[in-house]
Amino acid sequence: MTTTNAALYERAIRVIPGGVDSPVRAFRAVGGTPKFFAEAQGAYVTDADGVRYLDFVGSWGPLILGHSHPVVVKAVQEAAARGMTYGAPCRGEVDLAEKVVAAYPGLEQVRFVSSGTEATMSAIRLARGATGRDLIVKFSGCYHGHADHLLVAAGSGLVTHGQPSSAGVPADFAALTRVLPLDDDQKLKALFASEGQKIAAVIIEPIPANNGLLLQRLEFLQLLRKLTQESGALLIFDEVISGFRVGLGGAAALYGITPDLATFGKIIGGGMPVGAYGGSRQLMKHIAPEGPVYQAGTLSGNPVAMAAGLATLKVLHEEKAWARLEDLGAQLEAELAPVLKSAKAPCGLVRVGSIAWIALQAGVVRSAEALDNGAGERYKPIFHGLLERGIYTAPSAYEVMFLSLAHTPAEITRFVTGLGEVLAGQ
Repeated sequence: MTTTNAALYERAIRVIPGGVDSPVRAFRAVGGTPKFFAEAQGAYVTDADGVRYLDFVGSWGPLILGHSHPVVVKAVQEAAARGMTYGAPCRGEVDLAEKVVAAYPGLEQVRFVSSGTEATMSAIRLARGATGRDLIVKFSGCYHGHADHLLVAAGSGLVTHGQPSSAGVPADFAALTRVLPLDDDQKLKALFASEGQKIAAVIIEPIPANNGLLLQRLEFLQLLRKLTQESGALLIFDEVISGFRVGLGGAAALYGITPDLATFGKIIGGGMPVGAYGGSRQLMKHIAPEGPVYQAGTLSGNPVAMAAGLATLKVLHEEKAWARLEDLGAQLEAELAPVLKSAKAPCGLVRVGSIAWIALQAGVVRSAEALDNGAGERYKPIFHGLLERGIYTAPSAYEVMFLSLAHTPAEITRFVTGLGEVLAGQ
């Protein structure tokens, strides 16, 4: 029998590349037909066939309050009724900017855009414009959106000149990006010794959460801060995922390290398309119309998105969200420990606050190079086993889980029980 999901997918692949508007949605890594969701509420999503799933993807992170939180929905409805977009300044962008600036270490000004990719792309351009340098440095295993200069992969050798990891990215352009492994002090020092005076900026996810959850040593991040300051390069924290999720001040406050620039997204949009980048007034004055670094966007500071972000931050404050999320994360960690220990193959849980990852390998993993390439095959039956039990996780072994205020202790236990049953059957 053809399901509604399958029928929609057949229609989609005729008019949308791969049938999806973002590659990870395609289920290519796990097999099967993507789920087309029809509605979502709280901790649950319902697909086109009316099947309800307990959701641990949360639209890849922004839904820290859960789906369709009534306060956010009301704010969006009221804002939309006043106007969907103005293409002009509105009060909401001032209100939200004040909250973001007040919350994040070292931030004095912020510019809103419409996505995380726009935010990181703009921050890199600003760094180059402010320093007069061309080279940027990124780390393998960190994803910063799909701008050309950030779609490069690591190669072998002490210091790797960027090589495009996507067709359509000119090799000459990618060559202005250097790629280093995470958690490698010596290679980091060697790069700065050889090219430190040419580097405009180093961009890093201080909590790398796009290729597993590769939690970094504090000493590595501190070394990065020291080397960038000494060389005159700017340090950019990509907090698109971690900002406002691991705490009010993001990873910067968590680790006590203040970057020169930071990028945001996800939570400050409350589920609407939003990104932002910011830093000191001294740096931000280079942005047009004050300075020569051009960046613009018709939908930047969109009033509906601003309203969603403001409502989300309001609820987070009022409900002491980060303490509650830490309690849920601690429960997940405690209940999963015996389940993972008894699994037939190595498993582990990596967690920071409400971000968690089931690592299908032994030992501590801090770099992309240390990831087990066989985890993808092992994850397929786990993913589908959970799906059969009404639990939706990311369709990739290397994507993380997100907890929300909508999850209850009983639902955490339900996940643990389901995963235990699946692992026991392997």
